[in-house]
Amino acid sequence: MAFLDLHILQNVPPSNINRDQDGSPKTAVFGGVRRARVSSQAWKRAARTAFEADGALAGEDAVRTRQLPQMIADELTQKAPALAGKADAIGMAAAFAMFKVAAKKPSAKKDSTGAPAEDRPVTEYLLFLGRTQISTVVDALATEVDALATASTDKKIADIVGSLGLKEMGVTAHPGAVALFGRMVANSPDTGVDAGCQVAHAISTHEAITEFDYFTAVDDMQKEDNKGAGMIGSLEFNSATLYRYATLDLRTLHANLDNDHDSTVKSALGFVRAFTSSMPTGKANTFAHHTRPEAIVLSLREDRPVSHVDAFERPIARSSDGYLTASVEALFTHIHDADEQWGDAPAWSAAVYPSALRNTSPNLPAPTTWKTALDEAQKAITAALPKAPTT
Repeated sequence: MAFLDLHILQNVPPSNINRDQDGSPKTAVFGGVRRARVSSQAWKRAARTAFEADGALAGEDAVRTRQLPQMIADELTQKAPALAGKADAIGMAAAFAMFKVAAKKPSAKKDSTGAPAEDRPVTEYLLFLGRTQISTVVDALATEVDALATASTDKKIADIVGSLGLKEMGVTAHPGAVALFGRMVANSPDTGVDAGCQVAHAISTHEAITEFDYFTAVDDMQKEDNKGAGMIGSLEFNSATLYRYATLDLRTLHANLDNDHDSTVKSALGFVRAFTSSMPTGKANTFAHHTRPEAIVLSLREDRPVSHVDAFERPIARSSDGYLTASVEALFTHIHDADEQWGDAPAWSAAVYPSALRNTSPNLPAPTTWKTALDEAQKAITAALPKAPTT
């Protein structure tokens, strides 16, 4: 067993990056007080987007969509124009062959303009598949151009598509995004993928207070004698020092990537970079909350993942010195005490934080740079992977 834990402290200014059904910033009660909260789903989405945008991870991206039949149809049409008229039906058959998920045909209902409410097929629910895997499926379909072109019914199309072994193409050669974030398919459990990463809900290290912003907007074309606002409203926000935690199960990730060492190391480091640097985009145009982490701890453990959220079960007290310095002290004190209590220190760890914080807290471990931490993490991850079999 090998797990890479990521512990992050990050200041977030006035913002509403993850809101509930009423538009309020999400919160949670922990340690008896209400904390600011960012859901794991919100930060996983941001991390996956950052992972797929990483220039060093070309070909590791995936798409989560109900429009898989359309994607297959459009790519197939480009590769085999003769199948354009049947491409949507072929896409529907391919989605079913891979995941046993039925696709809905275009709806006969009309929208308010009289156009079809749904003019292309979609699956019953979201499916998550690598773009390289989709291309492999399309290549297989393109080998049967003549048979598909002469198929006279949807059943004949389904029979041809079903004979191509598409299911195997959807459960092998996963890109890093699928291997990391996993996939659940209720209709076809054996096509599911156990996620190689887990992400906790981020919470503030202190009690958080929701505030209200009353705003007005001016109508640029209103007459000078009209002093009223063109629009008025209010929105909620808060600010916080957040504790963020995620863990990578390196063995699961390794298995998801067909036991390929290089792909595992590349995807693991890509996730570390993506999770650390990502930021959910909720209300970004309103608040521009684009901060970076102030403190990062990477820990490679050989026993089990360990979150250090308990460092903040007793909320950091409000003071004129802010929350960050006290939060950093609380985190490192808790890590030291937990290691001493359990006697199971990580096999490797690295701490990244501004050197100025050490001047105020001399008990902190020596900091390293982010680049050095990544270089050391690469070596630690490589050493932790299962040894290749000898021949």
